[in-house]
Amino acid sequence: MKERILIIEDEENIARVLQLELEFEGYETGVAHTGSDGLISYREQAWDLVLLDLMLPGVSGLDVLRRIRATEVETPVILLTAKSDVEDKVAGLDLGANDYVTKPFEIEELLARIRSALRFSKGKVASLEEDDYLHKFAGLSMHEQTREVKRDGRTIELTPREYDLMLHLLKHPNQVLSREQLLDAVWGYDYYGDTNVVDVYIRYIRKKIDQGEKRTLIQTVRGVGYVLKEQSHEN
Repeated sequence: MKERILIIEDEENIARVLQLELEFEGYETGVAHTGSDGLISYREQAWDLVLLDLMLPGVSGLDVLRRIRATEVETPVILLTAKSDVEDKVAGLDLGANDYVTKPFEIEELLARIRSALRFSKGKVASLEEDDYLHKFAGLSMHEQTREVKRDGRTIELTPREYDLMLHLLKHPNQVLSREQLLDAVWGYDYYGDTNVVDVYIRYIRKKIDQGEKRTLIQTVRGVGYVLKEQSHEN
């Protein structure tokens, strides 16, 4: 299977050259010219690596990186930066970028850095035990690699958005999360729809997660949001 690389670059000529070079090397590619479109593409499909320009219109490259790392830490991200962006390079690395290449760059150097990042990522995944991707709480388990969801041995089918929302709650057990925080983490902070979408998806998830169970897992905190906390129906 070909490795898939997402290019988030606002300069269309550069993005096109990168796309052609990467496809010539045997990679599958996707291209987005804004931070918002890049986040949408990232969330809707699976990618093996992201090439991310820091100087994007609207949603900056650092904001895109921050949103990616808020929910996922394994996918390698290589920053495309200008020579003078020292502070942004440091900030990007601190936020979880794996590497950076300074513009103008030689395509051979970029390809070498891509190969290195992909090798490291594969080796890291291969060295991890099964439980390193497994999150558990009160009989509920979610596996990030296989996206399997179970509660007390019962397999639960969640849509991609339901899965992402449930996983974020599972990563923050006993922590009250506001609707705005959940929107930010799962839909992206550039989402301009009604915050009631969180309530709708929580309702969907509850029907699936709590079906036939004596204890509920997602509790409503009135006026604030939700918390993953085990509670009996009697309470």
